[in-house]
Amino acid sequence: MTLTRIITRLEALRNPVAIAGMARYGIHTDNTFGVSAGELRALAKEIGRDHMLALELWDAGIRETRILAAFVDDPAAVDRAQMERWASAFDSWDVCDGCCIHLFRKTRHAHDMAREWTTRNEEFVKRAGFAMIATLGVHDKKADDAVFVRYLDDIAREADDERNFVKKAVNWALRQIGKRNARLHPHAVAVAEQLALRESRAARWIAKDALRELRGDAVLERVRAKGT
Repeated sequence: MTLTRIITRLEALRNPVAIAGMARYGIHTDNTFGVSAGELRALAKEIGRDHMLALELWDAGIRETRILAAFVDDPAAVDRAQMERWASAFDSWDVCDGCCIHLFRKTRHAHDMAREWTTRNEEFVKRAGFAMIATLGVHDKKADDAVFVRYLDDIAREADDERNFVKKAVNWALRQIGKRNARLHPHAVAVAEQLALRESRAARWIAKDALRELRGDAVLERVRAKGT
């Protein structure tokens, strides 16, 4: 399927009501058709894997074409330069998170780029770093616990960042590490307890929200079931 054909299909799915709703959730609406995630998934399934088309979709610069790019790209063909170029163009949390969840975390560079991006100042690049940590915590079943203990250092270092999209991603990463297994759970709780003592409003918010979930019965039961 060509880029032109895809854009024509997306234009036919334009949803002004959805566009208005997206703005309320902090999603940029300057260049979007308001197409739902379900519709994009269906279209991506029809397209199939296509690395070169994914690059064209990304460069088209439309919200939906960029989300589609993450769905259809081949993780094995993605190099660090592409990841950096795409991350540097992030301007909305949904595109950022979609790329991290559906594409970047599947690449061989996932852990290296996650740590690199947590040190960056750009709001959505830093968010991408912590979104990567969060999604790797769920999906990378082979990674050693030591990898995620190191990520807790990154979380502690950046938890004072007051920017909304950063602090929410830091919180997300902390919670996912704590839910990964019974070994990591106490490490995550200890970091959250330390953050709760800081003067930073961002750190205290991250801590309060994370501890509420990590100390909840559902999470405690889940990590106990996973064993040590």
